[in-house]
Amino acid sequence: MEDDRNLLKRVAMRDQTAMRALYERHHGAVHAFLKARGSDPATASDVLHDAMLEVWKSADRFQSKSSVKTWIFAIARNKLVDRLRKASRTSLVDEVPDVADDAPNPEAAAMAANDTARLQRCLEGLSAPHSTALRLAFFDDLTYEEIGEIEGVPHGTIKTRIFHAKRLMMRCLGQR
Repeated sequence: MEDDRNLLKRVAMRDQTAMRALYERHHGAVHAFLKARGSDPATASDVLHDAMLEVWKSADRFQSKSSVKTWIFAIARNKLVDRLRKASRTSLVDEVPDVADDAPNPEAAAMAANDTARLQRCLEGLSAPHSTALRLAFFDDLTYEEIGEIEGVPHGTIKTRIFHAKRLMMRCLGQR
């Protein structure tokens, strides 16, 4: 599998196959990130396409100061902020996607659904900065530095957000 930096170099030379591979590799995570930040799946899809078009246009300006994945997430975040400003919306609402459970046992499925609902309620109770930091760290496997770059804050701030978010989640999940 070709690494992201090589794909991006090929994209900079207008290689459509490389762009398709880069898109396929990252579109799911970026779309989930955008949905979590903007809560509207249609807007998330539009912004994803705007961001990937920007990747296509500006691939030759990538300076290798971060990973390609972080760079793409930052572009997507900036495109979403632009879109929300234009729409005169200032708050970003967090949304947790529904999680399907394939448990064969109805009792286990009921318990899992209850746990999923509790997890969703707890995530919804977090502020957008806390929720976003958790999602990027645990679902997208990004480092604190990468998350800080995406969010435009120091990595120490991300560390603090995740620390507090985990405490809040544990407290919430501990309640019955």
